Amino acid sequence: MKALLFDLDDTLLDYSGGVELSWNEACASCCLPAGVDAATLVAAIAETRRWFWEDPTRHRRERVNMLGAWQHIVEFALEGLGRPAPDLAAAVARDYAARRRAVMRLFPDSLACLTELRRRGIPLALVTNGDAGQQRDKIERHDLARFFDEIVIEGEFGAGKPDEAVYRHALEALGMTPEDALMVGDHLEFDVGAPQRLGLTGVWMDRSGLGLPQGSAVQPHRIIRSLDELTASGG
Repeated sequence: MKALLFDLDDTLLDYSGGVELSWNEACASCCLPAGVDAATLVAAIAETRRWFWEDPTRHRRERVNMLGAWQHIVEFALEGLGRPAPDLAAAVARDYAARRRAVMRLFPDSLACLTELRRRGIPLALVTNGDAGQQRDKIERHDLARFFDEIVIEGEFGAGKPDEAVYRHALEALGMTPEDALMVGDHLEFDVGAPQRLGLTGVWMDRSGLGLPQGSAVQPHRIIRSLDELTASGG
């Protein structure tokens, strides 16, 4: 491999771990003073989250301000319960955000992989969607910037995956063509399908080991379960 583009969330950083526990704890902490049953709100939030994020347009619009998105989700959930309470929604969202930040960790294989790739002199770019402040905070807290020659954050760049401008910008910053590069990530369309259409090699991170969804239109060039596989036997 000549160059590598990495996704951040659920590829290098365990982003999804602790989601349910954080919602449970945030609701338990905030609901009692407001006279709202925490378990009922947790269930309503779970249903609302599925609806909220399944719309591609709303997903693209809301993911660049995650605190605002979480507050909107709680607001919709409370309205669905017939208990509209903007102040409670804001409190739950803030509490949830703090809990999520506290539990996020790099996957155990991330630092070893990045360190080895840098030792080999392979140009690296980090390409991540989402809120500029939150994504930059993750990068700084986990000291990741030192590994990358280029960092492209949707909230800073003004466009996100799967917009081809994002991948092209990262490649140009590395001085590479699509044929020179691999894109590694957990999202089949954003990290595999869209890069493949530009000519990159798409590597799907399947940490769960569940395999491709049945009938998947995206067929990765390679599927890995650990970042160790990238550096084994020369990658």
